[in-house]
Amino acid sequence: MAKTKHKAGYVAVIGKPNVGKSTLLNAILGTKTFITSRKAQTTRNNILAIKNLSGGQIVFLDTPGIHNRNKKALNKVLNKSALSIIPDTDLIVFMCQPTLHANDMTVIKAIKEAEVPAICVINKIDQVKNKNSLLPLMEQISQEHNFLEIASTSATKKDGIDELMELILEHLPDQDPLYEGNIELSSKERLFQVDEIVREKLIRQLGAEIPYELYVESLITEEDARLITIYSTIHVNKPSQKSIVVGNKGEMLKKIGTLARKDLEKVFSKKVMLKLWVKSKANWSNDQKFINSLGIGSVKNAK
Repeated sequence: MAKTKHKAGYVAVIGKPNVGKSTLLNAILGTKTFITSRKAQTTRNNILAIKNLSGGQIVFLDTPGIHNRNKKALNKVLNKSALSIIPDTDLIVFMCQPTLHANDMTVIKAIKEAEVPAICVINKIDQVKNKNSLLPLMEQISQEHNFLEIASTSATKKDGIDELMELILEHLPDQDPLYEGNIELSSKERLFQVDEIVREKLIRQLGAEIPYELYVESLITEEDARLITIYSTIHVNKPSQKSIVVGNKGEMLKKIGTLARKDLEKVFSKKVMLKLWVKSKANWSNDQKFINSLGIGSVKNAK
């Protein structure tokens, strides 16, 4: 009897800021691994996550959104991080909304230059009343690049997710699983999860009051079977931003800490003691040396 083929490969999820990349991966994986927010550039590093299916294994790489307008050093680092992983993947999932923008064209250009097989996913179709209105968009996308498939999803409502998984698996190489057994998060990955969860709460609670140029740096100081103690430092650009994050009599910082702690307890399956501090450093998001010291946008080869 012939051996059943097994598919496996690296998949890069690429798109403009907040098109729904992290929400899609959250829906696929069923766990909250990625920060999701309406603010641009809220997914910070290239995160590796694994989906094991009966017919194969998909190793997802999530990237920061590609943004043309902001010229700060932080934005340049994140754009470089997002685009640099494209050549090292087996398949690209290009995500867009029901309307194409200039940032989408930047991503499509990078995909063309990399000559890597790609699927296009039109997300947020739950916001489209007349689905026939997607036909001109699909025609436009086809003219821009020869995608293997054009699919549609609503990541927030989890519509079209199973179909997308089948399409991705279909276009991956025939090979054994790239990772075997239960995969535990490394210390760095665990800290990254802490950072992103705290940062998500900051962005969601503070909205337009705080720009996306804030960074969270965490340290796990103690851990046993029942309790984990975490210290997180929140870096902002200005003293005025520090006052906003702390809030009146510390109420905002306390609220953010409570919300983050609840999510962290789900992630670590134990009680969490989370202690937050806020530090201001003038114009840090345009300080290349400081950005490098924080490790933001560091890129690891997928293969």
